Amino acid sequence: HDLKGNELGYKVEIEKLDYHHYLPLFFDGLCEMTFPYEFFARQGIHDMLEHGGNKILPVIPQLIIPIKNALNLRNRQVICVTLKVLQHLVVSAEMVGEALVPYYRQILPILNIFKNMNVNSGDGIDYSQQKRENIGDLIQETLEAFERYGGEDAFINIKYMVPTYESCVLN
Repeated sequence: HDLKGNELGYKVEIEKLDYHHYLPLFFDGLCEMTFPYEFFARQGIHDMLEHGGNKILPVIPQLIIPIKNALNLRNRQVICVTLKVLQHLVVSAEMVGEALVPYYRQILPILNIFKNMNVNSGDGIDYSQQKRENIGDLIQETLEAFERYGGEDAFINIKYMVPTYESCVLN
């Protein structure tokens, strides 16, 4: 802990970590809701995705069950964190977005349930937009990232699982 906030200290360089062991372990922590466990999981994921490069792609199949488990909790806070992680995952390395396409059937059904849950505060002020905690907006952003980085089959697969989704690329 320092003036900038919390951060993880590593004994070895992040690039030297065994991604097949540690990345799925951190993804398992997406279900955590108590401090410091939830912080370790989130920060560990983001650190590894930033420094992983070509080590991320081979680990994708091991990440699907932890992602699905986190989304299936149906806890708004956990879903928001998981969506932000998915957005980071898709842009973290070459071909990762395309590698996720076959797993849309496991990931997207929960998003379909929460897709239209935007906060309606009438003429009040909704600060969740600044913090990126509005679940409906996050789902839309995530689906758009999936479509942009998922290759040519991404849209048809998203549309199959989330029928109300409109393409951000075709328009």
